[in-house]
Amino acid sequence: MKIKVGFGFDVHQLKKNHPFIIGGVHLDHHSGAYGHSDADVLLHAICDALLGAANLGDIGFHFSNTDDRWKGISSALLLTECVRLISERGWKIGNIDAMLCLEAPKINPHVPAMKKNIAEAAGISEDDISIKATTNETMGFIGREEGVVAYAVCLIEKHLTA
Repeated sequence: MKIKVGFGFDVHQLKKNHPFIIGGVHLDHHSGAYGHSDADVLLHAICDALLGAANLGDIGFHFSNTDDRWKGISSALLLTECVRLISERGWKIGNIDAMLCLEAPKINPHVPAMKKNIAEAAGISEDDISIKATTNETMGFIGREEGVVAYAVCLIEKHLTA
């Protein structure tokens, strides 16, 4: 068996009265992440981790923010497509570990729904997904609630034929 590890990072600006979607969950908050797609920072970081582990470039290479096909698209669909891309090359997801960094809203109540959405989009068990969150202790652009950041690592594996 061959295994690889990938790392992903994403950041989005927060705008007042804009939808806030993280892990496919619509959060009730006065601001939301702004971007070309639905700006789901968590799913974007996971996509980059998977693509990077399989040496397939990054999310911007496959889903350019200048391409109208991806305007407003659900990031769950992008994740499903990334899983298809790595699967075509014989890779399977072992696990995903992710960290969100934002001041508000609180993420823990939404983690089960996020894990369910990610598991469905990626075709893996919720037990293979970890989502954590922290604040930036009111410092910097995160602390001022101007942006949200997500980090993700994943392990992918491929069974080699003898």
